[in-house]
Amino acid sequence: MHQQTRRPGRQKGDKPSPIDIHVGSRVRLRRNMLGLSQEKLGEAIGLTFQQVQKYERGANRIGASRLHDLSQVLDVPVSFFFDDTDPVRAPAIPAGFAEPAAEAFDADPLRRRETVELVSAYYRIDDPALRRRLFELARALAVGAERPEAK
Repeated sequence: MHQQTRRPGRQKGDKPSPIDIHVGSRVRLRRNMLGLSQEKLGEAIGLTFQQVQKYERGANRIGASRLHDLSQVLDVPVSFFFDDTDPVRAPAIPAGFAEPAAEAFDADPLRRRETVELVSAYYRIDDPALRRRLFELARALAVGAERPEAK
């Protein structure tokens, strides 16, 4: 009798691959940048919000066709999910698939909810002149905070 062999892969209880976690975090980042809920994203690609949650945590791998669907709905190239560009598509930081230390991941300001909300609010300002003035103010405040004599 032919015994069915299981393909090699993750066993139940195994930790998700760092690559799956990274891809999922990029899905979450872009979804948040667009102001989409997990439910709305799921509807757009024919999934439940629970499945979107699992993708974003890296608990479930995202297949090639699903990744293509996500890239269409989230309006980014498929490569966006694998690289380390910031939300406004800056050039990639050459790190490949190396897994950053957990504390580095948590310390990255581009991954914080506050950053995503700030950038989202900034781009909702319709007046380009006002948006530019806010940008200049933030830059001036940041420069002032860097100088020790400013304290």
